[in-house]
Amino acid sequence: MLRYGKLARQAVSVISYVAERYETDAPAISSSEIGRARKIPAALAAKLLSQASAAGLVLGTTGPGGGYRLAKPPGEIRLVDIVSLFGRTQEESLCPYSLDWCGNGEPCPLHHGFVQIRENARAFLEDTTLAVFTKQEVPPPSKKPADKKPIAKKVTAKKVAAKKTAAKKPVKKASRS
Repeated sequence: MLRYGKLARQAVSVISYVAERYETDAPAISSSEIGRARKIPAALAAKLLSQASAAGLVLGTTGPGGGYRLAKPPGEIRLVDIVSLFGRTQEESLCPYSLDWCGNGEPCPLHHGFVQIRENARAFLEDTTLAVFTKQEVPPPSKKPADKKPIAKKVTAKKVAAKKTAAKKPVKKASRS
């Protein structure tokens, strides 16, 4: 499964707060307000926003009325842009067998399903923008039906069908003598 760290999660939380209040003429939002709203220290919120500003995700202004705004519309900032800025994503192996099995020879029976989960998680971060946090209704990313791969193999469906057939067969009772 694709995982990312606590700092990246907090960054998404902080920047999503700014996205929730996005309007082209909206006033800047202070890091202390964001920290209070997201229940993280104001100093951490300021640090995250400063790094996001250096990366071009938000604009920061100092002085009276200062604070932070998104540098571009929410629909142009992807979650992966934030997550990759604040930490590396880790591809955790979900294989219940040892790493000696998957990756050496035949993959385990669950391998293809776990690969699909990892690909879906990566695609989610790449396809989801901060627009999901705005009050504007945003259509979900379009997916072509042909792009979807079944998680379970067809063999599984055959096994289920075989079990149902076996369950329908009458059981002959042994006669007692």
